[in-house]
Amino acid sequence: MTLRSVSLLAAITSVALVSLARLSAGQTDSGWITMFNGKDLSGWTPKIRGYASGENFANTFRVKDGILEVNYDGYGGKFKDRFGHLFFNTEFSNYIMQLDYRFTGEQMPDGAGWAWRNSGIMIHGQSAKSMGKDQDFPVSVEVQLLGGPKEGVRHTLNMCSPGTNIVRDGKLITQHCVDSDSETYRGDQWVKAEVEVHGKGLIIHRINGKEVMRYEQAQYDPKDANAKPLIKDPNQLLIDHGTISLQSESHPCEFKNVRIKQLKS
Repeated sequence: MTLRSVSLLAAITSVALVSLARLSAGQTDSGWITMFNGKDLSGWTPKIRGYASGENFANTFRVKDGILEVNYDGYGGKFKDRFGHLFFNTEFSNYIMQLDYRFTGEQMPDGAGWAWRNSGIMIHGQSAKSMGKDQDFPVSVEVQLLGGPKEGVRHTLNMCSPGTNIVRDGKLITQHCVDSDSETYRGDQWVKAEVEVHGKGLIIHRINGKEVMRYEQAQYDPKDANAKPLIKDPNQLLIDHGTISLQSESHPCEFKNVRIKQLKS
């Protein structure tokens, strides 16, 4: 074998090893990283209201048949405002995240009316450890996931803002939720949700690849009690990165095909 052949073989082997390392870490050659392995909650941390970070009360978040479930069969028939979030352990800034979601079964009987077939993807969020023990929701921007009633319109992939504000069409939006222009998705069907995030800039919500909402400049709300401790400089409210978490709000739901692709800043 010539020296040139040896060098070429070494280069090919090096590329193969890099590709193998990426795949073993959950990253595909297309750049997508699998966030949920379909077996357990590795890489995720639960935080449920009234409990410490890391305590998965009543096995709320669980894996069954390759699906990430939110289930309340261990709650003794009462939700008692035990809102929960399952945090991915890595924070992100510029990315596209996708997942499939659906709602199943019946809502907990004491769940709030607005929480019927209601969950969410929380982005640009605070860490699970930084949340107060009795804090309902992380300071974040919520990509709201909703299921539709038998009749009538109920949009999904709306924007809600626990402890935050956004800018839309050049105006600061301080109201808690803003509807998308999505269709209504009824029953137990799977819905493919996607959110594209560009740090301090543009954020886009899509369903099945179709854009349903866009806004920008996610920022802390200086009037919010939970946000105040996170504000290091009152003149710098914009949020350029944070956690991603999935919600538990009293209605059983399921997630699958949870993945993320990092984008250049």
